[in-house]
Amino acid sequence: MNDMSPNPVAPPDIASADALHPKERRSRRFAWIGMAASVILFGASLVVLWHIVSEIDVNELKAAFTAASLRQIGLAILFTTISYSLLTCYDAIALRQLKLKIPYRTTAMASFTSYAVSFTLGFPLLTAGTVRYWLYSPKGVSPGRVASLTVITGVTFWLGMALVLATSMIRQADELASLVYTHIWVNQLIGLAAAVFVAGYLVWVSFKRRIVRIQGWKLELPGLRLSLAQILIGACDVCAGAGVLFILLPGGHGLGFETFLAVYIFAVMLGVASHAPGGLGVFEATILLALSSYPREPVLGALLLYRLCYYLVPFVVALALLGAYEVRNRLRSSRGAFKPDEELAEEGSAGR
Repeated sequence: MNDMSPNPVAPPDIASADALHPKERRSRRFAWIGMAASVILFGASLVVLWHIVSEIDVNELKAAFTAASLRQIGLAILFTTISYSLLTCYDAIALRQLKLKIPYRTTAMASFTSYAVSFTLGFPLLTAGTVRYWLYSPKGVSPGRVASLTVITGVTFWLGMALVLATSMIRQADELASLVYTHIWVNQLIGLAAAVFVAGYLVWVSFKRRIVRIQGWKLELPGLRLSLAQILIGACDVCAGAGVLFILLPGGHGLGFETFLAVYIFAVMLGVASHAPGGLGVFEATILLALSSYPREPVLGALLLYRLCYYLVPFVVALALLGAYEVRNRLRSSRGAFKPDEELAEEGSAGR
């Protein structure tokens, strides 16, 4: 068409932008706002972390890192194992909700590797979903079911965290107030809000089937019984994960575990909100700020050991398991491809 035409056709990108539904434009705007907030949070946390780390004595940090006893390291490994074992129950609950029968060895493999990878690389919907599809698709699980499973496991995680947060904020409001310089009533209000959220969710899913629709994609949420199981397993997992770091803290700090749980959960929540891989930087900055009354070098040394035990080691193990899984599948495929016709015919007759 001539450029001087009185009614020129808009370029495809402009036309498509004009054709966007107002709700879709609004959702994109919110997505950009959320991304900007995540970047700001991540950047601010890095600034705070750099300010804290720059004042740390390197020699004292090395001493703090190597000062952990064999008992502390052993308990940290034990709590890490418990936490990742409970994570396999996340997938088991989701599979039951989706009415999918998958052998537990496959469930455990998919759950462990997907969480170990997503915890380290971040973007759990993408990374964990990809690993799960890799392992579940040979069992006949469709991409939509994998997406549903990933969402349900996320609900388990947040419900468990909300319950633990409610308990610790209400029961230890005074100790937290002196630790992070807040008012007791503020802590109790936050705990009460978390408790109302959990109770409200349980009531909401109790009376009838709750179906969530997102752009044509439908997901039925678990009912009361499975939701209670989600909350219990999620809470135990959060406590085990917090136990890894708590046991690695230097002795004599006098901090109660229930009080530390609230600090740990806020650090995890801010790390998730930042979209940084594993909450790196944001998590550490939050813990160091909350425990600013304690010597920084030992706390940072405990954080480094925590990263090693809870993130790096499981990540390496997960990569090794995924590599072995792929090698085994390729070997099986090659053996099947090179079988003589007589053997294939015998297997076919035996199957009949």
